[in-house]
Amino acid sequence: MEQKTKISAEDGKQELKITREFDLPVELLFKAHAEPQLIEQWMSNPYATAKTLKFEGKKLGSYQLESTDANGKVVLRSNGVIHEFIMNKKIIRTFEMENAPFGVQLEIYEFEKLADNTSKLKMHVIYESVELRDQLLKMPFAQGINMAHDRIQEIGNKLK
Repeated sequence: MEQKTKISAEDGKQELKITREFDLPVELLFKAHAEPQLIEQWMSNPYATAKTLKFEGKKLGSYQLESTDANGKVVLRSNGVIHEFIMNKKIIRTFEMENAPFGVQLEIYEFEKLADNTSKLKMHVIYESVELRDQLLKMPFAQGINMAHDRIQEIGNKLK
C-alpha cells in the first residue's frame, strides 16, 4: 500500500521535509494539532494510549505528552516549547523524547488550504546532527508517521 505521507531526507543534511495532503478543511487539520483530545486520538495506536499532560496552544506555550501500554507502563514521554502558534497557518515548536538518545528537534508545521475541503501539511524537522536524523530514519519512522496521518484523516472525516 502506498504511503501518502512523503518524507524527503537529503544526504548529509540534518533535516527532514514531510508533506501530506488531506481531504480535510485546513481548519480541521489545524484543530487536530491544536486540541489535546484530538492529539490524543491520533497519537494513540493499537499498542499505546496517548495522553496530553500539558498543552498551551499559544506563542511561548509548552506541552507534554505521554504514551502508555496496555498495562499502564509509560513507553514514551515527550515535551517541548511552542515558539509560534498562528491559527490555521503555522506551529513552530521544539520536540524532545524524554529518556531517548535523539536530542531536541525543531519542528515547523505549515498548514495550507488547497480548496474548501482539502489541505496540505508541510513539516520541516531539524535535528541536532545528521547522525541523529539518520538513526531515526533506521527505525519505522515513515510507517509511524503515515499511520498517525491516516488517523488524522479518519478523525477529521468523523468531525466533518
